[in-house]
Amino acid sequence: MHLTMYTDFSLRVLIFLGAKGTGKISTVQEISDTYAISKNHLTKVVHELGKMGLIETTRGRGGGIRLNVQPELINVGELVRKTEDDFQLVECFNSEKNSCILSPVCKLKGALHEALVAYLSVLDSYTIADFIVNEDELTAILFGRSL
Repeated sequence: MHLTMYTDFSLRVLIFLGAKGTGKISTVQEISDTYAISKNHLTKVVHELGKMGLIETTRGRGGGIRLNVQPELINVGELVRKTEDDFQLVECFNSEKNSCILSPVCKLKGALHEALVAYLSVLDSYTIADFIVNEDELTAILFGRSL
């Protein structure tokens, strides 16, 4: 399973905002500069996270973004399901576009499905809060100082 950059950036934004602290405002530019990733890509991610209700966005002077949900309430498995659009690990997962001749007798599909379920189950056991427990180290890396 390979996560898209979109999901990766979504997780990074939420970790950044969680590490910064509840209620503290950040900007897309600040996050983009910190991670050295495209502001344009990040803007799209932030927009969607806002539509999901996970972050609050405020436009204009003094505006920015901040978590809208406590980090312990943001389930990683749920986020991955919302941000990934393709869980078809192999062709036969798509019954409409499956041309594999092994499909009628193949046991691999079942094993791969089982692996995908296990993968998502593991992610379901984590929240963003689990990834910001090392707050001092994250603060030093992300912000270069203590907040």
